[in-house]
Amino acid sequence: MCEDALGSPEPSSVAAAQPGQRGLRALDIGDLLPNARALAQWPETRTSHVGFVGYGATVSGHKVLIAVDREYDPLVPEAIARALREKGAHVDIITVDMGDPEKEFDHLDEVRVSMRRGPWDNDPRRWEGMPWIEAFAGRRGYDLLIHGKGGPVPQTPYRYEQFPWLRCEHFMSRATVYPLDLHYLINQKAWAIVWEKGKGGRARLTDPEGTDLSWTYWDEYYGLYPYGFAATPRHGHLLAHPPTPLIAKGDAAGVVAGTTSNFSRPFPRVRVEVEAGQIARIAGGGGYGDAWRGLLEESQHTQYPCFPRPGLFYLWEVAIGTNPNIARPSRIDRYSSGGTEWERRRSGIIHVGFGTLWRAPEEKWAADRGILYGHLHVHLLMATLVVTAKDGTEHTVIRNGRLIALDDPEVRALASKYGDPDQLLSEDWVPQIPGISCPGSYQEYVQDPAAWIYTTRP
Repeated sequence: MCEDALGSPEPSSVAAAQPGQRGLRALDIGDLLPNARALAQWPETRTSHVGFVGYGATVSGHKVLIAVDREYDPLVPEAIARALREKGAHVDIITVDMGDPEKEFDHLDEVRVSMRRGPWDNDPRRWEGMPWIEAFAGRRGYDLLIHGKGGPVPQTPYRYEQFPWLRCEHFMSRATVYPLDLHYLINQKAWAIVWEKGKGGRARLTDPEGTDLSWTYWDEYYGLYPYGFAATPRHGHLLAHPPTPLIAKGDAAGVVAGTTSNFSRPFPRVRVEVEAGQIARIAGGGGYGDAWRGLLEESQHTQYPCFPRPGLFYLWEVAIGTNPNIARPSRIDRYSSGGTEWERRRSGIIHVGFGTLWRAPEEKWAADRGILYGHLHVHLLMATLVVTAKDGTEHTVIRNGRLIALDDPEVRALASKYGDPDQLLSEDWVPQIPGISCPGSYQEYVQDPAAWIYTTRP
């Protein structure tokens, strides 16, 4: 049995689970096997996002390599290995020592993780696949590599699937086996607004922490990108703004503000001012803001091949999470929790990114020259995103942190196949921000948000 656990259902009985998943702890591997067996049957989807990751193409006789680091609870990869061995696969597990998993985040961790000046092979970013493991899997003839917490899947001679669950708490949540067809439909409904209604129109993104940002959906964007901003989106990570390379007409302008990023300790509110698609100024942010200002100055005269003018920190990532069962994990002050990076997957939460695209040609170009590259984030926890079509009609994608696709009649009808749609389509966790979504003073909160978040873990 799992202490404090509420169950880990198979996809066909997902409605039996109840909301509220933080703090789940496994006493033995049996607590994880229901979800592991479900994932061993699910089709591979070529995405790194929880609710889509599956290893179902594995058959008897396949060789599988699972590669993790010390941040992972060993029970999680072992559960996946056992489920795949039950299918007749041969599974090896490699554990790499990447440092103390119980280390506490600080304000500079996002910069340490994301920014580089040389080849990533020499210093892999903590959330990405390690190049030497990727090469090893090829040399040893593995059929499947399960490795890395997130990011696009590189071209390899073997199947390559992500492994985003660090802890039993992550793995045993309802999010892991959220009904696949339902999750696809939610993504399709949300993406249709950008892809079908947006062309030639405008987007406006706001958030009560101070964000107010707008951009044009230029006709040239549609058909320019093979992945991410295309008819088939990046499921679970819907890009409301096109990725790199960016065109000269890019006109994003306004402010992005918040107190969290993917990998850092929550910081005093940062205010990022955007003009003509790139950062013009950064205010606040404590140590994170100080570091970012230094990087902004360092890169301001560099002409990157993916951007129309000098400078590194252009807006490209406006990524929408789509899984309503994602919740902020416990002990997010420690590396082993995944920190605030985990919560960006929740439906309606947006993480905004400025800089180069992960492992894109511009990063290799910069790495070969010893030039700064990478991208940094700000999270929007209660965002509203409205797309105004060319004819002036407004279409809301997110309202006050709620992904509107969750309320679509077709989505609700499909959810009813699995149980109560109100339960399946409600968020397991809603961020509690003093003065915005719960009682308290926002002005006091933003002076040191980590002190409040780490105490209450809301």
